[in-house]
Amino acid sequence: MKKAAFLDRDGVINRKAPEGQYVTRWEEMEFLPGVAEALRLLNHAGFCLIVVSNQRCIAKGLITAGEMDSIHARMRREFSDAGATIDAIYYCPHDIQPPCTCRKPQPGLLLNAARTHNVDLAASWMIGDSEVDVEAGRAAECRTARLLGDGDPNHGPADVVASSLLDATQKILEYETGLLLD
Repeated sequence: MKKAAFLDRDGVINRKAPEGQYVTRWEEMEFLPGVAEALRLLNHAGFCLIVVSNQRCIAKGLITAGEMDSIHARMRREFSDAGATIDAIYYCPHDIQPPCTCRKPQPGLLLNAARTHNVDLAASWMIGDSEVDVEAGRAAECRTARLLGDGDPNHGPADVVASSLLDATQKILEYETGLLLD
């Protein structure tokens, strides 16, 4: 089995759209600073990289699943060109109601990805920018990292708290090294 870094997309990999809005076109996809470097570091540390994202905009009819897949394919190519490999992308296309098993904070996306990619969840991390991400990671029995936005005082019970994906990656790698030394 392998270890994975499950990554939320909006707010972790790319700039999150303003509240109530969504990234629905490639032109709106703005990668955050240090993301490619963080992904390369995780790759080199032996992590399988899997994006897990709620994409309610599909249920709202703002984008089709095919259009979302095209954005994700281009995102993977951009990172591949920068020397980083995203192994898979899973997303929940459903609205909040009725409830489903794949919409975070439910762990369905992580559990499905773990089955498909032979991932050891206990050796894996969920990295996100919200309490919903931390809850999904905990429900899947992963360790968790929470990225805090400006002025976000509440970080909940994450194992690691960081200011960016690169910062979280460095702390995770330090944590992993510490575990190996114990």
